[in-house]
Amino acid sequence: MSTSRNSHRQSDSTAELFTRLLEKDPYLRPYENVIRKRFARFLEMEKKLTQGKMSLAEFAAGHEYFGLNLCGNEWIFREWAPGATAVFLVGDMTGWKKKKAFALERIGEEGVWEIRLPAGVLEHGDLYRLRVHWNSGEGDRIPAYARRVVQDPRTLIFNAQVWHPSSPYEWQFDDFRCPPDPPFIYEAHVGMAQEEEKVGSYQEFTRQTLPRIIASGYNTVQLMAIPEHPYYASFGYHVSSFFAASSRFGTPEDLKELIDTAHAAGIRVIMDLVHSHAVNNEVEGLSRFDGTLYQYFHDGPRGLHEAWDSRCFDYGKIQVLHFLLSNCRFWLDEYRFDGFRFDGVTSMLYHHHGLGRAFTSYDDYYDGSVDEDALTYLALANKLIHDVRPDAVTIAEDISGMPGLAVRRPEGGIGFDYRLAMGVPDYWIRLVKGVPDEDWPIGNLWNELTNRRMGEKTIGYAESHDQALVGDKTLIFRLIGSEMYHHMRISDENIKIDRGVALHKLVRLITLSTAGNGYLNFMGNEFGHPEWVDFPREGNAGSYHYARRQWHLVDNPDLKYRFLACFDRDMVVLARRFRILESSEIRLLYEHSDDKVLIFQRTGLLFVFNLHHARSHVDYRFEAPPGKYRTILDSDATEYGGHGRLDPDQYHLTLLDTSRDCKRHFLSLYLPTRTALVLQPVSPEK
Repeated sequence: MSTSRNSHRQSDSTAELFTRLLEKDPYLRPYENVIRKRFARFLEMEKKLTQGKMSLAEFAAGHEYFGLNLCGNEWIFREWAPGATAVFLVGDMTGWKKKKAFALERIGEEGVWEIRLPAGVLEHGDLYRLRVHWNSGEGDRIPAYARRVVQDPRTLIFNAQVWHPSSPYEWQFDDFRCPPDPPFIYEAHVGMAQEEEKVGSYQEFTRQTLPRIIASGYNTVQLMAIPEHPYYASFGYHVSSFFAASSRFGTPEDLKELIDTAHAAGIRVIMDLVHSHAVNNEVEGLSRFDGTLYQYFHDGPRGLHEAWDSRCFDYGKIQVLHFLLSNCRFWLDEYRFDGFRFDGVTSMLYHHHGLGRAFTSYDDYYDGSVDEDALTYLALANKLIHDVRPDAVTIAEDISGMPGLAVRRPEGGIGFDYRLAMGVPDYWIRLVKGVPDEDWPIGNLWNELTNRRMGEKTIGYAESHDQALVGDKTLIFRLIGSEMYHHMRISDENIKIDRGVALHKLVRLITLSTAGNGYLNFMGNEFGHPEWVDFPREGNAGSYHYARRQWHLVDNPDLKYRFLACFDRDMVVLARRFRILESSEIRLLYEHSDDKVLIFQRTGLLFVFNLHHARSHVDYRFEAPPGKYRTILDSDATEYGGHGRLDPDQYHLTLLDTSRDCKRHFLSLYLPTRTALVLQPVSPEK
C-alpha cells in the first residue's frame, strides 16, 4: 500500500515536471513520449544505483573504497578488474618485482581485488603500479583511482605515488560558498600561465597569475588540464588518471593553496571535467585495464572515438557510473572545486558525436541518435553535484542546443546551470575572417548575439581557448595580423592597428552586453595576446615558445596592449556593478545596417555602437526612454587607446519630437567611427 502511494506521488511529480518543460517550449509537445521515457530512465537508474538504501552522494564514494587508503594502522588497496586472473602490487616496496606477499585477493563476484598491508610497508613518496594478469597475457597498469601520478623526467615513465604528507594542507576558508552573482569566467591553463618557456606551476599561478585575475574583475577561474594526462600537448583533454591532479604543475597541497587563495578573494574555481572520453594509453590509462577493451568502454567500433583518437565510456554500466560519479564528488570534496565545465557534451550525447551535424530541427534531438545512457549519466551527475554543493556551478559545452540541457531537474531539465553559447564565437570568426567590417550585417549580428533558448542560461563569449589553438587565430590576430609585431608601440601610428584595437573592444563589449547569463574570456585575450597556443610536440621540435603568456606586453606602459586590458577590466566591472547579466530582458531601440549603428537597452543602461569603418555620425537621433543620461564607458577614450573624440563629462537630455501625431522622446548624439558608448540614466538634478 505504501509503495503504491509513493509510486503515485512520484508519477504526479514527474507529470508536473513535464508540464513545466512543455509550457516553456510548446515545440516539445510532439516528443512528449520520448521525454517521459527519458525521465523515467533517470529515476529508474538512480533507484538502481542507490537501491533505496542510500543517497546518490553516498553511492558516489568510490574513491573512499577503491584505490589506496590508509585506515588506522594499515593500508587498504582495492581495484575493480573483472577480467583479471591475478593482480600484484609492484613498486619501490617490492624492488619492482612481482612478490607473492603483494598479491591482491579477489573478493566477491564483481571482480574487486584487495590487499591489506601494515602502515610501515608503504611510505610517503613511494612509487607503485599494478601488474595485472589476464587469460591471454599480462601488463602493468596505473591504478584507476590513483590520487597521485608522477612522471620520471629521465625515462618519461608514469607511476602512481603514495601521497600521505606528514603536514597535510590546512584549509583557511572552510566555509566558502559561491556568490550568487553571474559567472564572469577567466579560462586559464596553469602550465602556460607564466612567461618563461617551460611548464608553469600551481605556486606560480597562485603568486603571479591569480592577482592579475582578481585585478581584472573576473569572479570565476576555470582551470584547464587538471586531471593527469600523459601528453602535455593534448591541452589536458586526453585524461589518463581521473582522480590525480596533474603532478607536472606541483603537489596536491599546491593546488589546494591555489583554490584556497582564490576563495579568500571571493573567487570561485571551477574545473574542466572530461568525462566525454579517455586517453587510449593502456599502461597510464583505463584502456584494456583488465585485458578487455570493454571494461570501462564500449566494445568494438563504438568504444573508439576516431576523430579524437580516444576511448568512449559505456555509460550504461553501473561500475562506470560509480567511477564517474565518484570522480565528480572527489574533486568537490578533496580539492573543494566549486563546480565543473563539462567538456565535449555534444560528443557524449549522440552516437554520431555531433560530427557533421547542423542540428537544424527538433527531430535531431529525438531521432534515435541520442545516447540515452550518456544523457542519464549527465542528469545523475548534475543531481549529485548540486546535492553535495547546492552552490556549485555546472556548465555544458554543447553546440547541439539540446532542449532542457540547462534546465534544473525540478523544472524538468537535465540539470546544468549554464550552457556555453558556442555559436557566438563561431559567428565572430566567420564574420572577421570572411566579411570586411564595412559589410557586417548589423541585423544578422544582433540576431546571432541574442538568439538563445528561452529559460536556459548561457555563457557568452567572443573567443575561448578553441579559437587560440595553433591552426586557428585569435580575434586580435585576425584583425591585425603580423602588424602586431612591429606597430604596437603607443608612439607608432598605424591604421591597421587602430582598426584592430577599436574592433577588438567593440566585439568584446557587444558580446558581453548581449550575453545571456555569464561571460567567459581566455587567459591573455583580454589584452589581445598575440599569436596562437601551441604546446611542445614533435611538430615544433618540443618548443614552449607558444605555450606561455607574454605578460610583459601588457605590463609595458609604452605598448598598446595595456589599453585593451584596461578597457576589458572596466567593461567587466561595469557589467558586474550594474548586474546586467541578471536581467534577461534586452530591448532593441535602434538598428541601421547602412549606418552600422546598433542601440539597445539593458538594466536601464543604453548601449550604443557605431561600427562604421569611415563615418562618424553627427547629431545622430534615435528614440530613447525620456530622461537625462551620462556616459559611463567610452571605447574611444584615450585611456583605452582611442582618439578621445568625446567629452567625458558630457550629459545628454532627451528631446521631445512633436512633429508627429505620436509624441516621441529621442537622444541626439555624436557617434565617432568604431566607437561604443554606455549611457546611464541619472536624476535631473545631477
